[in-house]
Amino acid sequence: MLRYPDTLPQDPPLGKPGRFILWIVRRQFWLLLGATTAAAANFIALALTPYLLGEAIDAGLAQGATAAIWRYGRLLLGLGAITAVAAALRHIGEVANWMRAAYTCSDIVGKHVTRTGEEVTKKLATGEVVATVATDAFHMGNLMESMPMFIGGLVSYFLIAGLLLQQSTTLGLAVLVGLPLVTAAVALLVPPLQRRQSRHREATGKLTALASDTVSGLRVLRGIGGEDVFAARYRDQSQAVRRAGVGVANTQSIMAALQVLLPGLFVVGVVRFGARLALGGEITVGQLVAFYGYTAFLAEPLRQVSMFIQFLTRALIAARKFSAVLEVRPSAGRLGDGDDAAAPLPLGDAAPVLRDGRSGVGITGGAFTVLVSPTPDLAGEVVRRLARLDDTESRDVTLAGRPIVEQPLAAVRHTVVLSDASPQLFTGTLRHEVDVLDSGDQLRLVEALAVADARDVLESLPEGLDGEITEKGRSLSGGQRQRVALARATFTAAPVLLLVEPTSAVDAHTERRIAANLSRHRRGATTVVVSASPLVLEHADEVVFLDAEGERARGTHRELLERARAGDPDAIDYARVVTRRNDTEEVHDAAPRR
Repeated sequence: MLRYPDTLPQDPPLGKPGRFILWIVRRQFWLLLGATTAAAANFIALALTPYLLGEAIDAGLAQGATAAIWRYGRLLLGLGAITAVAAALRHIGEVANWMRAAYTCSDIVGKHVTRTGEEVTKKLATGEVVATVATDAFHMGNLMESMPMFIGGLVSYFLIAGLLLQQSTTLGLAVLVGLPLVTAAVALLVPPLQRRQSRHREATGKLTALASDTVSGLRVLRGIGGEDVFAARYRDQSQAVRRAGVGVANTQSIMAALQVLLPGLFVVGVVRFGARLALGGEITVGQLVAFYGYTAFLAEPLRQVSMFIQFLTRALIAARKFSAVLEVRPSAGRLGDGDDAAAPLPLGDAAPVLRDGRSGVGITGGAFTVLVSPTPDLAGEVVRRLARLDDTESRDVTLAGRPIVEQPLAAVRHTVVLSDASPQLFTGTLRHEVDVLDSGDQLRLVEALAVADARDVLESLPEGLDGEITEKGRSLSGGQRQRVALARATFTAAPVLLLVEPTSAVDAHTERRIAANLSRHRRGATTVVVSASPLVLEHADEVVFLDAEGERARGTHRELLERARAGDPDAIDYARVVTRRNDTEEVHDAAPRR
């Protein structure tokens, strides 16, 4: 399991793609070493084959079919067996390195997104993050896959260099100097290829972001007749991706052609030059055959070098994208704080158990408290500060008498649970949607659904708790989604439960039942609800009325209405909000009499 604090282990500052690639190499060093050893053995066996073949030819021409020929034959057979075994092990290692690198990159992005939450989407488009996992991780895998062949090819290249110079200095220098020059000529296409790949990656990220936005807002688009407009935008952007892809393909095709053409021409030149040396008696026939074999073989390691350079350019672009994601820091706590094992914080007898210093609102421990404000967003902001979603915003909040930002984040998350006004549902079964901690406690799960009055959701699914909920709960109505989210929140049995408008999408009869169930189920536990509905307020132990200036009034719902009838200006403002009447006399008439 990957675990990292503020920076990745042994990783230099983010933003430098080369350093990120080195971090990946360190993580799978032994796997790379094994694959590289197999690749080197494979290449060395292939490189020695022309040498032994040349020696066998010279021995046969000089001595005839003697024991030496059979000895060389056995050696060649042994090299063939080594080549086969090493190639198989090398391929296994390459695939393992690809998978390890690709899934490591996907894993760290996924974990980073869960740790940073909405901070990622504030700074990066969703499509960019998706493209990082779907595309850039594969490019990193391709680099790790090609690295053993690249290193093994270099090892065999230097081995052949020694054999060449030992047998013929002139021809050896021609091969050793000429082939790198051929490779350098091909490498001249790398910079334009990298620029075109970068443009293609940017265009792909924009297309993914546009697709994500279009799909998530499809209902809205249909409602306003905007499908055609967005379809046209998607079509235009997809054409931009196509054009960028064609530009990349053109450069790659030229590079691939040159990788075949230039080494081929070079082999022809070497054979011609070697033939002249053989006719002049400077090298033997066997050495000429060996040199031809060396030249033909060296084209493969140098091709691997060219491929490695291509993969490296893509991986550098991908590493920049990974760095952009990993540079995002959570708004609350530090990276990895939420991974620590923790138990809920002891709340003790602190009074209040939660306090927002900015608004002056204090939450009584063990009470069912409802926050009311003329603007629901205002009360929602208070609750979000109490939940410590942003350390800057929550710096004046205390939990159990201590600043909440100074307490372990994991413990805070186990103590204070927030269900916001627009809760997110995920693809999966109803069981896993509610039991997010996978406790397996079916009785509590059914009880949580009953508290949220969500039995109709359970009954509507043929498989019951194992029934499938589609992406974002689109198979459910708005009220059903809200109640499933409420069941999920109550299932946590958090010591402090914060709910923002949990009944805004249900009818009055359902809202009454939910309020009664919630009050009964959470008796003795601290519960804070943002709502201005009288059906919820009737069940509150305490109602807090606040506005932009802070807390204005506190009491039960009926007490505040009685105070409004008595002429209390703060209570009158409260009554106007909950009764939705503006005239003072109407407020007096709406207030209940004892």
